Amino acid sequence: MKFNQKTKGKNTTTNHEGEKAYTLNAQLELYTAVVTSSLSNQFYEKADQKIARIRELISQNDPVFVAKLAIYAREVMNLRSIPLVMAVELAKIHAGDALVSQLVSRIVKRADEITELLSYYQLANQATGIKKLGKLSKQIQKGLALTFNQFDEYQFAKYNRETEIKLRDALFLVHPKAKDEGQQALFDKIVNDALQVPYTWEVELSKLGQQSFETSEAKQAAFGAKWEELIDSQKVGYMAIMRNLRNILEASVSEAHIQKVADYLSNQKAVQNSKQLPFRFLAAYRELLKVPSVHTSQLLEALEKAVQISAANIQGFGEDTKVLLACDVSGSMQRPVSRNSKILTYDIGLMLAMLLQNRCAHVISGMFGDTWKVLNMPRNGILANVDAFYKREGEVGYSTNGYLVIKDLIAKKQVMDKVMLFTDCQLWNSNYSGESIANLWQKYKEIAPQAKMYLFDLAGYGTMPIDIKQGDVFLIAGWSDKIFGILESIENGKDALKVIEEQIIL
Repeated sequence: MKFNQKTKGKNTTTNHEGEKAYTLNAQLELYTAVVTSSLSNQFYEKADQKIARIRELISQNDPVFVAKLAIYAREVMNLRSIPLVMAVELAKIHAGDALVSQLVSRIVKRADEITELLSYYQLANQATGIKKLGKLSKQIQKGLALTFNQFDEYQFAKYNRETEIKLRDALFLVHPKAKDEGQQALFDKIVNDALQVPYTWEVELSKLGQQSFETSEAKQAAFGAKWEELIDSQKVGYMAIMRNLRNILEASVSEAHIQKVADYLSNQKAVQNSKQLPFRFLAAYRELLKVPSVHTSQLLEALEKAVQISAANIQGFGEDTKVLLACDVSGSMQRPVSRNSKILTYDIGLMLAMLLQNRCAHVISGMFGDTWKVLNMPRNGILANVDAFYKREGEVGYSTNGYLVIKDLIAKKQVMDKVMLFTDCQLWNSNYSGESIANLWQKYKEIAPQAKMYLFDLAGYGTMPIDIKQGDVFLIAGWSDKIFGILESIENGKDALKVIEEQIIL
């Protein structure tokens, strides 16, 4: 027995609340950490701590899986920063591997991500001095050289900013090979800082803001006319329109232009091409609610239509499947997802839950903290439902007693096919009754033997409140509606890792 040790309990630990929890293998832990990362401080973990943990997990994983996960995070989950971090960290471990250059060329989708990657490379390698990027990884250099061939003058000019590392610096550093004379002329413009100033809403409004006006009315009229011009130009992107809805209303643009904005927001092709994370719609919705305008309701309705379009491809569950959606609104979930965002982690959980509710025929929804409360909502008002939940979160308190969800099902002898928790997975029992979601789930299976539990991890701390190895508990992580695509794969006997392995082709 000295060498052949028992394995029972090997994967148990305690979570951040001191409650018994279960560890994940290196692949799963990296997956959950990556797809829930905004590189901002979380409730239980600071940004630099999370990067350090991701760095260590990268070293423990197969490099091909790391590369596929980074591409999945960028191309499917639409995350920008964390894939750049992963590419740099992978390059530090596998410096001469062509996999790194292939990865870099896949994850850089915007011209500013060239300089963002170099900035993180400098930070991660603690490079200082005049030639702080002089020892750039050859594979990083090769990958970035390829990305220079992807952008036109407008895209370069849009992101040619006065930052520590500029596009000109990057060009000199990676030495991209122009594919034709036209591109060589473009590279020369970057070198000579001669890129044509782009027509963007930022540039146009900035120029207007530098002018002086005799009266405030004249200034408002000028900004209203400028916004009408920008709307007519069709050169303002979907994200920019959503971020500026309040500004557009306050600029008193014409009713015809409001209609154009509403039509654009709710256009099926525009919504699908925008690749917005669901909580972006929620942020825009909440900003609109503050604006006392006769056109506010029109734009709120357009946002609801947009979210309905984004939800249309979610598989959902039909007439024969009973689904319970439980949202964690505890104190640890009330942390902004990024430094400049008003969206909290529990907002993401509420948003994802209401998106899924929209696609389910038989569903119970609610929230838990100190207590568990059922709050059933109409299926069609996704954003309005989230806001209704948000206004009532204090009714259940701020602990993380997720076990009460299962206890209530047992008490009512209520058979559900799918029990779904949207949480940071740091569940505990503030009542110290000895009950846990793990032991209550076993009791519940006596009532509903076919039931399955789905944990939607929204924070990626690396532990689970119940062992996902037991076959009826499944882990899904992330902030995008794309995570629901994994549900169908689970029904077909796969898991999130298998989806990533098969979906991302190198």
